[in-house]
Amino acid sequence: MTDNTARRELIVKVWDAAWDRGEVDAFDTLLGPHYQRHGTHGPAQDRETFKASILSTRAAFPDLKTTIDDIILEDDRAAIRWHSAGTHTGAFLGIPTTGKRVQVSGATFARFDGDGIVEEFVTWDPRALLSALGIITVGQD
Repeated sequence: MTDNTARRELIVKVWDAAWDRGEVDAFDTLLGPHYQRHGTHGPAQDRETFKASILSTRAAFPDLKTTIDDIILEDDRAAIRWHSAGTHTGAFLGIPTTGKRVQVSGATFARFDGDGIVEEFVTWDPRALLSALGIITVGQD
């Protein structure tokens, strides 16, 4: 039987270390060696590419804080609803520094194999980030 309390605590601990403090090697205790992260844009990321993307994001948003709003665990699956906020003080994906405070939210759906996450599907709306940075205007319907 899976210890969901231990999984929940590990997810929170690792996300806090990696996303909020930039200690991305903490993910080595949570993500399996053949981990794949699938998003709505671009190719899947392996563990090292994912960790590099966090460091890049944190370089642009050094005060980044990610809050886990909900975690639902069942069998070998986890659903994590989260939101992140930070101030854009460094170049990000070719976007020069704006000094603007931004907030985005999304959900991560993970699959465990034993103690480690081997696959994640992440969904969030990058238009919210680009709109907050003043790069695009998101109209109302």
